[in-house]
Amino acid sequence: MKTVFDKTRIRSMSLKNRFIRAAVAEKTADGQVHEDMVHLYTRLAQGGAGTLITGFTLVDEAEQAFPLLACYHDSFCQGHKTLTQAVHEHDTNIILQLVYVGSYVMGDARGMTILAPSAVEHVTSKVLPQEISIAQIKHIQNKFAQAALRAKQAGYDGIEIHGAHGFLLSQFMTPYYNRRTDGYGGSVQNRARMLVETYETIREAVGDDFPVLIKINVTDGFEEGVSFEDVLYLCRVLTGKGIDAIETSGPWQRFSPEASSFYKQEAARIAAENDTNIIMTGGNKDVHEMTAILHTTSIAYFGMARALMREPGLIARFAPHEL
Repeated sequence: MKTVFDKTRIRSMSLKNRFIRAAVAEKTADGQVHEDMVHLYTRLAQGGAGTLITGFTLVDEAEQAFPLLACYHDSFCQGHKTLTQAVHEHDTNIILQLVYVGSYVMGDARGMTILAPSAVEHVTSKVLPQEISIAQIKHIQNKFAQAALRAKQAGYDGIEIHGAHGFLLSQFMTPYYNRRTDGYGGSVQNRARMLVETYETIREAVGDDFPVLIKINVTDGFEEGVSFEDVLYLCRVLTGKGIDAIETSGPWQRFSPEASSFYKQEAARIAAENDTNIIMTGGNKDVHEMTAILHTTSIAYFGMARALMREPGLIARFAPHEL
């Protein structure tokens, strides 16, 4: 019988349990990994989660004004090596999450060229971006691949493409944001193209042995957002191309603090229809509920963010004999 403490594998990566610390943004003025961040991730590793996913990390110096982790230049690599070494000392994996922010805007955007699929105001930031060109699309795909290769060289156990939460890649799937009439807009096949090509470019750079994951929205939570049928299409294509895991997420703000495992129905259907690893993130905090989901669906892993922010040692408290 499966348990949340099973030892499993995702491609070349061994996982000591099914608990994954989902990404939470780390603020840093210069993009570098600092001592307090190493301390935080060491605490999380000591707390028992089998795998940690970093906060989203910038792939392009065009967004260097945003106060986030970065991996767009070799000068960031030593800090990332320090972080991966610290986590590995506790028999824990660490995955670098990569992002192009775009019109979501995380900080001061004055003087910056803000890009999006179409020149449409962002529903959260209220920023009106420029429509991205084909040349800029290809440039950003290559920046993702270069950052992924640096992550591999810095000792990360894999990378995760941030294709959720209204950032640039996510917007390509969303009809509200994507009003293009070229090969990247219109049909779901075209709207999925940016994410699929980004994955393919990364895979070519890092090789077949390195785990590549993606985080997606199962819903955008507003009118003209992505449909679930379109989400299923994207998952089928990525699975067919060898994606190692799909992390499902969505707008957690829609739910009360008492709610749990917000998107289990959507994650369960994706897991049932795709032969890849599904990580369900959003409101996971009850180990008994997660165990029941594991036994009744094909969901393989459980992402936890805010629960581990409140209690980094929570997984260690979920002792197997309590289940």
